[in-house]
Amino acid sequence: MADQPLLREEADERGVLRRALPYLRPHRARLAVALGVGLADSAALVAVAPLVGLATVALLDGDRGRLGLAVALLAVLAVAQLVLARVGELLLIRSGEDVVRTLREQAVENLATAPLRFLEAHRSGDLLRRATGEVAALAAFVRLHLRNLVSALATLGFTLAVLAGYSWQLLLVQLVVFLPPTLLVTRWFQRDAAAAFGGKASAEAGVAATFTETLTAREALQTSRGLPGWTRRFDAENRQAVRAARRALRVENRIDLVSLIEGLALVALLGVGGWLVTRDAVGVGTVVVFVVASRNLFDSFTDLSQLVGEVATARTGLARLLDLLSATRPRSPRADVDALPARGELRCEDVDFGYRTDGRELHGVTLAFPSGSRTGVVGETGSGKTTLSKLLCGLYAPDAGRVTFAGVPLAELPERQLRGRVVLVPQEVRLVTGTVAENLALVRGAPDRAAVERAVARLGLTGWLAGLGGLDAEVGQRGARLSAGERQILGVVRAVLADPAVLVLDEATADIDPATAARLEDALDELHADCTLIVIAHRPATIARLPRVVRLAGGRVVADEGSGAGRPLREEKVRLA
Repeated sequence: MADQPLLREEADERGVLRRALPYLRPHRARLAVALGVGLADSAALVAVAPLVGLATVALLDGDRGRLGLAVALLAVLAVAQLVLARVGELLLIRSGEDVVRTLREQAVENLATAPLRFLEAHRSGDLLRRATGEVAALAAFVRLHLRNLVSALATLGFTLAVLAGYSWQLLLVQLVVFLPPTLLVTRWFQRDAAAAFGGKASAEAGVAATFTETLTAREALQTSRGLPGWTRRFDAENRQAVRAARRALRVENRIDLVSLIEGLALVALLGVGGWLVTRDAVGVGTVVVFVVASRNLFDSFTDLSQLVGEVATARTGLARLLDLLSATRPRSPRADVDALPARGELRCEDVDFGYRTDGRELHGVTLAFPSGSRTGVVGETGSGKTTLSKLLCGLYAPDAGRVTFAGVPLAELPERQLRGRVVLVPQEVRLVTGTVAENLALVRGAPDRAAVERAVARLGLTGWLAGLGGLDAEVGQRGARLSAGERQILGVVRAVLADPAVLVLDEATADIDPATAARLEDALDELHADCTLIVIAHRPATIARLPRVVRLAGGRVVADEGSGAGRPLREEKVRLA
């Protein structure tokens, strides 16, 4: 089996910002402007302390001129900071939202084109959490906390620079009393933060996955009376999520010790500052500057300490999202294959395939499906029929051998060319909430209403569609208002609208009543003559309509024969517009 990358429960947070750089580059100009305005805002805030010191000295000296100048500059600075803060906040939020939008769109695009093996190897709830929940958390961080984080870091840097210019002695006191214990507390927090917040995110993803599966399997759980057992499982996972959340909260509360350290540092500053003033080592204005600026220093550390939990959560979420983007990174776009015909033979040659490393579902399968041929594929459950259909459509890559269209391996075809020529209608057709017309338009080229009506008429389904309520009939949430057979017919119509060279139907009539199955089979009779039709089916009536039958057993081809009772499909086919 080909190696399949799997997502880790706890994402690697090392180098997370470096890994995020490719998604920042398209927005670097706006981010630079936003950061520039934010730095100017912080510089204006830090400049308040020197001006207050200047006003204090002028007041002590009785210099009204300097006092007036200091007061005027403070007023101008207050207005400037107000404007810069507002503009900087808006620019930073907009820039951050642009980055989040890029990540969200990339996640959706990657999952839409991710290998089927990858999607099947993960719980849908976990993928949903990473692609939506983590992005939503990042968006909330950008809106609520990013500006405060940038402001706190810039203010801290500017404040240290200003204080160093006034008195290295007082700065040393501040750093010795405040910095070491604060760093120890921060290190204590960081030691357990990654595991705590990563465990919390993983536990919440597990709860979301189980809840999603509960909604999907609700009917089976109710009818089989399996709901109590499933509820116990959900309760266990929910308790685990609560424990993980409490652990994360305990780790986050360690940061509150920084407030106590701030108080001790301020006491030390006033004591040492007063002593230095009595020895004429520094002036009263310098001490005032330190007292005012220390407030900025402490506030910056407080803001950072309060944001540590938010940053850790955002960092964990970003790492989990980047892991998803990395694991689902689209393959390099392939150039269109020159002169690839619109119609051609579909062939598989010595194909082996297995979902696991310890077994194979298909063994040495070699089959050819000439253009315009009609073939039924039959076999017992587990014989490999559905697996073969997905290989023929390029949804899986074979572990050995190859699958080709018109002589070109499917693995070498760009997605656009492959999906334009080979279309699969699965047993369970997926519909979106909306009208019949909206669901039928979900094909390449987005056919208009007139094209859809012509296709329905040429397939002989006009009366059936009228019975549904017409093209504007609502199908309900995910097609819940339609029967399985009605959804299958819509799936076939949608596939035919794509005008494929090869149409593969996987158990299209397995779970529908004979009348609906007959209507579906009649519609298939109307496919144009050069469309290759491959039907995987159990119903004898379905197989009897096909001139060729391939039988599988144990993942091998055991027979390739005519159906005997089969009648040729009508030749007078009409090509859909």
